[in-house]
Parts: sequence; structure tokens; C-alpha cells
Amino acid sequence: MRFSRWLADRWVMGVGLLVLGYLFLPIAVVAALSFNRPSSRLSYDFNEFTLDNWRQPCATSDMCDAVVRSVQIGFIATVAATVLGTLMAFALVRHRFRGRSGINVLIFLPMATPELVMGTSLLALFVAGGVQLGFWTVVIAHVMFCVSFVVVTVKARLAGMDRRLEEAAMDLYANEWQTFRRITLPLVLPGIVAAALLAFSLSFDDFIITNFNSGTTVTFPMYVWGAAQRGIPPQVNVIGTAMFVIALLLVLASSLRGRRASRAAVAAPVVAGQAGGRS
Repeated sequence: MRFSRWLADRWVMGVGLLVLGYLFLPIAVVAALSFNRPSSRLSYDFNEFTLDNWRQPCATSDMCDAVVRSVQIGFIATVAATVLGTLMAFALVRHRFRGRSGINVLIFLPMATPELVMGTSLLALFVAGGVQLGFWTVVIAHVMFCVSFVVVTVKARLAGMDRRLEEAAMDLYANEWQTFRRITLPLVLPGIVAAALLAFSLSFDDFIITNFNSGTTVTFPMYVWGAAQRGIPPQVNVIGTAMFVIALLLVLASSLRGRRASRAAVAAPVVAGQAGGRS
């Protein structure tokens, strides 16, 4: 009976751990292969442990050039998409205007449209407009489909935020800018950071849309696709593992900072009220 009760209380957590293990299994394989010295260029089995891949991540110069190019495109697209998406999310959540419901529907179209259709449509648009394909056409394409994900992520954060915290700050004679800087922004910042990380990840590993609109520009996913025909270098696993670790650390830091800011925002009106009562 005790075992049955223990199992009934914890089976949901067990299933959740199994699902997480299934999701993280490919990442663990990539991390393990980053320490592998393959027996041949076309072999992907674990042959011998080595640290040479991490000591020389740019042993293939073309790969590092493609990584730098993908980072540049991802950074520009992330900044533009995060700014535009955050402003759109605030407008859709905090204001009522004509056409608001229609805009909410239009935001989901880039997310629901197949990448093949979006890539060919953008290619036709750029060719019809006489725009030369290259670095900036890829940036424009990435901004277009990243904005939707930013809006959805920031909207979810704004919808779950308690407006009474802002009202309490303004009751304590804080103006709108002070309320936004000290209360609203710290509470929304984890959602904005999560949206930015999501946008950067989508931009960094996009292949289909980039392949249609890149011209002669080679990004990291396009390099991996081309290298698969002659053998993927093990340094590719190093780049993938490093990107995952950096993203994980940023998410953890943002989560910890958001919790501290939320506690401070909740405690500030209480402390101010106690100080006012004493005076």
C-alpha cells in the first residue's frame, strides 16, 4: 500500500523526467561527440576521447566564418525582432483599438506558414523588387518570422503580470516612467530575454528560408548541410554544445534575476506603507 501510494503521488513527475530525458538525449549525444576523435570523416561513432576539438574549434576556417556570419545575422535579427515584437505585445495587451483581433490573427500567420512557402514567397518578392540576395535579405527574412514568436512570448508574460503592482507604485507617487523602469520592466524582462533567446535560436539554425534568400552568403546551417556530403567535422558538435551551454546559462541568470525583481517589487509597496504608517 505504501509503495502504491508513493507511486501514485510521483508518477506524473516520473513521466515528466522521462520526457525531459527523451528531449535532452540528442543534446547529450552531440556533447559526447564533441569530445570524439572519429575514425574517419564519414564515421559518427564514438572512437576515442580527445580535447583537441575544443582546443581548436576553428580548425576548419570556413566553418568559423559561417558561424560568425550566423551570429551577426542572428544578433541583428534578434535586436530588431525583439524591439518590434515587445512594442507590439504591449500595444496588444495594454490597449484597445480597432483591428486588434485581426492583428492577433495575422501575428500567427508567419508561425503557421510552412517555411518552404515563406522562403519562396520572399524570394519572389526580392526578385520582383530587384533586391540583390545576400546578407541583408537574410536579415529581413529572419526578422519577419522572428517577430511573431517575440510577440507571443512577451504577451504571455504581460498577461500573467499583476497590474496591481504598477497601481501600487503610482499610488506611492511614482510617475509613469518610474513605474515602468522600476516595476514593469523588471517584471517583463525575463519574458523579453526569453523571447530574444528564442528569436536568436530560430535565426541561428534556420536553413530553409535562408537557403532561398541567401545568394552567395553561407551561414552555419548551410555549411553543415554542404559538409554532410563529404563528412561533418567534429568541431560542429563543439559549436552546438557551446551554444546550448551559453543559452542555458543566460536563461538561468534571467530567471534568477526575474525572481529577485519580483520579490523586490512585491516587498516595495509593503515597506513603503509601513514607513508611511510610522510617520
